[in-house]
Order: sequence, then structure tokens, then C-alpha cells
Amino acid sequence: MNGYQAPVVTKAFRLLEVISRRQEGAGISEIARILNISKGTVYGIAAALEDAGALVRDPVTKRYSLGFSLVELGRRARKGFDLNSAARPHMQKLMERFNASVFLGVLNGNHVTIIDVVESEHELKITSPVGSTVSLLAGAVGKVFLSAMEDRKISEILVGERLSAYTAHSIIEPAEYRKAVEAARISGYALDDEEYILGVRAAAALIEGPLPVPAAIWVVGFKTDLAGSTMEILGAAVKAAAGAIAEDLRARRA
Repeated sequence: MNGYQAPVVTKAFRLLEVISRRQEGAGISEIARILNISKGTVYGIAAALEDAGALVRDPVTKRYSLGFSLVELGRRARKGFDLNSAARPHMQKLMERFNASVFLGVLNGNHVTIIDVVESEHELKITSPVGSTVSLLAGAVGKVFLSAMEDRKISEILVGERLSAYTAHSIIEPAEYRKAVEAARISGYALDDEEYILGVRAAAALIEGPLPVPAAIWVVGFKTDLAGSTMEILGAAVKAAAGAIAEDLRARRA
């Protein structure tokens, strides 16, 4: 990150994030309260974003929702590095093997943004919409992203972000979490045994290919559905899929 920052741009992105998390949209006063900035500032930014097509304003409720220009920008961003098309066949194979949902995501600040999902064929399944985010310190996917970082950066994140007790199995002590990250660094995959959601297991691996941002793939399923596979088998399969995706990406750029 360079030393120059544009406060208005930062506020604009924070505003978009607030609105994106509200299905019914958000009004000026609500946004101002959440971001702790003046209504006048919010109004000015929202008006500029509306002119650019990034926001739409309901004439009745006066609430803002995301605009369709963001859809087009997102489509171009996904197309830009071919990750989705390279990963999709391998995600499908993982889903068919384990009958669990498979996610593809990229590192986005202190969150992971989901950019593709192949859902389990079970009627009851774990899923999340494309575009949604996961905390960097949540479950297997967070550990695997941290495993590729320098120890200094990991320390900064653990100081700035509190480890949450999502379940009774969650790792909430920084020293223990570091051990889990180190285990992921050694094995090439990270595991989550009911740490994020009770009754749910997951395994994640980094895609170490020619990408502009760090990316990972992870499998998530109910413990009962994955009972026929050990966590190590699941982890090794996800690691192999991530490696195959990376190879496909390199071949496309050769």
C-alpha cells in the first residue's frame, strides 16, 4: 500500500459496504450514524455515486441500494484473471466427491470475498451468495490465507482483530491460533472441525498461481455428510484441486 490516501474515496467504499449489507438499502441518516460522518458528507458522496450508476435511490423510501454499474465492474474484475473458469471444473469434482459445497474466494483486506460457489446437491447444505464476505479469522479459509503471510503481518492482524468464539470449538487464544496457521503452512491446507459453525467441517487451500490477488478454494459440509472421509483426506483433496487450478492458470498464460 502506498503512502497516499484519498479520504473521500475511502468513505465512498465504506458507504458502499454499509449499503451492500442491507437488503432493504440504507438512508442518509442511517449511513451517517454507522460511519460516524456528517449527513452532508454522506449526501454528497451518495449523490456522486448515484450519478455514476453505483447507487440507486428509491423515490418513495429515499433509501439507497447498489446500482447496476457495480455489477458490470464486478463482471469485468472476475473476467480479468480467468480464475473462475479455471477453478469451476475442479470445484465441481470436489463437490461430486464429497457432496459438500465448494467455495472460491479472494483476499480483500481483512475479509475474504466469495467469487464463486458450487453448492452441494443435498437439500440441506451450507451455502453463501457470491459477493458475500467472511472474516479473515474465521474457519479454515482464514488460516490458509494467514499461512502465506509473514509472521510480522500475522502478529499485526491478531493484535488488530479479536479471535471470536463462534462455537465452543473455536480457537480464541492467539498462541494456539498461530500453531494452527503453522500447521496449515506445513501441510498446505487448513482445517476447521466445528470451529466456525457447530456440526460443520471445512478444509481450505491456497491457489498459488499467477493471480493479482491471493485466492483460495475451500470445501464446507456437515460433519455427518463427511463422516466417510477423514479431515486429512478432505484437506489433501482440496490441496490437490488448488494445485490443479494453479497449473491450469499457468497453462493459459504460457
